[in-house]
Amino acid sequence: MQKNRKKISGKALGPVELVAIALGGMVGGGIFTILGIAVALVGALAPLAIALGGAVALLAAYSYVKLGVYYRDEGASYAFIKKSFPKRKIGASLIGWWVVFGYISTLALYAYTFSSYAISGFSFADNDWARRAVAGGIILLFTLINVWSVKGMGRLEDFMVYLKLFILFVISIILMRSSDVSLPVLIQEHDGFHLVNILIVASLTFVAYEGFQLVINAVGEMDRPARNIPLAIYTAIFLAMVIYVVLAIGALLAIPFDDLINNQEYALAAGAGDALGVWGTRIVILGALLASSSAISGTVFGASRQLAAIADDGYMPKILAKRKNNIPVLAIITMSGFAFLLILLGSLQVILEFGSVTFLLVSLLIAYTNHKMRHETGSSSLLTYTAMIGLAGGTGFIIYHEAIHQPLQLLFIALLYLALTIGALIYAHLVREKAPS
Repeated sequence: MQKNRKKISGKALGPVELVAIALGGMVGGGIFTILGIAVALVGALAPLAIALGGAVALLAAYSYVKLGVYYRDEGASYAFIKKSFPKRKIGASLIGWWVVFGYISTLALYAYTFSSYAISGFSFADNDWARRAVAGGIILLFTLINVWSVKGMGRLEDFMVYLKLFILFVISIILMRSSDVSLPVLIQEHDGFHLVNILIVASLTFVAYEGFQLVINAVGEMDRPARNIPLAIYTAIFLAMVIYVVLAIGALLAIPFDDLINNQEYALAAGAGDALGVWGTRIVILGALLASSSAISGTVFGASRQLAAIADDGYMPKILAKRKNNIPVLAIITMSGFAFLLILLGSLQVILEFGSVTFLLVSLLIAYTNHKMRHETGSSSLLTYTAMIGLAGGTGFIIYHEAIHQPLQLLFIALLYLALTIGALIYAHLVREKAPS
């Protein structure tokens, strides 16, 4: 087994802090965005589909946990592929490009969600360009915070994580208590059981669980990694699943389906007014803004470090690895710039589906890697096979949904992957040429 790295700080991170790190990355704008789309596809069965997405995330997490404990490398996905297949430069390059742009898509998703809720009470709430301008502004704000003050960002992040979890819990309880109908009645009134749609929503929901691997990024600062990595990751996913399902149930019980479906970008705020009144709506908006803000902050911070590490290995432009006062300034600016470009070019659903497909594919590669390394990591063949089937199936369901309903969006996503693959191939070739013979 690989030796653990020397701790960076004097105080080791324990399970409570590590769970908070994972929840900070997971409970972002994703659930607020997915809720309206889920209700449009499966109605009252949305909580079931969201829970199923959590089950897929648990399967994916199994391989991250096993490889994280074995390698104990803060590079996570990228490091697992690079170390498991040292001669296959294209594998490391592909995973590096996919992971970075997967984070860019989630950054765009969180910013889009923030802007949708921030302007939801104004007359221009449905104006796409107003929404994109606000999204660009919030990305710029957290870019500046990350560039100027790591310590300030950390304190702000801790505050936002704990406050948003409390507010989301309060929102869920208020929504449930304000309803006169029960979930079984809503399900009974539902117009049929569509298994394919449930599986599509579960696959789309996967992006809302992305972020649990941030625990592995903190391996250099944690105590007892063999115990704390699995404990923190599985606990965080379970808690996120509970939060998402309870919030979905509360929304279904208190808000008319039409409001949730017709205002997908800010579904909760649009429908909460009638059910909760003015103050209830403001609490919902505050919860969405805090959730998306903390996720933006954490994503900019963590993913920019991973981008700098990948660039330092030569799989992306070397200039992105440069740091000032240990802060990868150019990596931060580059990630934020691409996220804003994605907001300008794509719709909310394109961003959501690109992010979901990307993290499903990355998790599929990690599951395959863990299967290949199963004797070293002590992994179960049954679980690795099940994970690979589930993750490949999830990718397939999203592609099927896009091909049937939005072929142009599928083409846009395909072109993005073509560009990423070309970039990965070019840099893999450059690294191979520089490698000693």
